[in-house]
Amino acid sequence: MDRETRNAAIAAAWILLLFGLAAYFLPTVMLAVGKISTVLAAIIAAIFMVGLFVVLWLRGRSQRKKGL
Repeated sequence: MDRETRNAAIAAAWILLLFGLAAYFLPTVMLAVGKISTVLAAIIAAIFMVGLFVVLWLRGRSQRKKGL
């Protein structure tokens, strides 16, 4: 494994770990926020979903610029 693929693997692991932890706690957060406003709970879930795709899109765009 060369340096570039190792860095890509480390970055992918961090992304999976952070979003995995966020997904684990997302139901608890949504239930807590849902007591205040159900619309706000839905917005938090939407932000999580969009955030995942934005991070993956930015990562792919960065890799494309590097020529990997």
